[in-house]
Amino acid sequence: MPRYLSMVQIDEKTAPAEGPSDALMQRMGELIEEMTKAGVLLDTAGLMPTAQGSRVRWEKGQLSVTDGPFTEAKEVVGGYAIVQAKDMAEAIEWTKRFLKVHEEHWTVTCEVREIVEG
Repeated sequence: MPRYLSMVQIDEKTAPAEGPSDALMQRMGELIEEMTKAGVLLDTAGLMPTAQGSRVRWEKGQLSVTDGPFTEAKEVVGGYAIVQAKDMAEAIEWTKRFLKVHEEHWTVTCEVREIVEG
């Protein structure tokens, strides 16, 4: 069965400063438990803010390292999930359920892509 990476994109400027609410975390935990029991969820995690990250770039034979935050980025990857699903449609359905656990004041986008095997 194919695996899919769902990259969770958030706008750090508009995300709640206090982070996810307790209610959101409870709903998220329930969904993660359901996905794990269904054998769909392989791995998931949130990421620290870009202020605590670095970008490493290779361009024209030269490496450069830029410490965060990355002011030019409106949306950044704030987390990820790796799911195993029968097809892209099923992976998207699980992603929709993930997005719906968020309160209305959140703006969250997930990019879902199949992982190349082999």
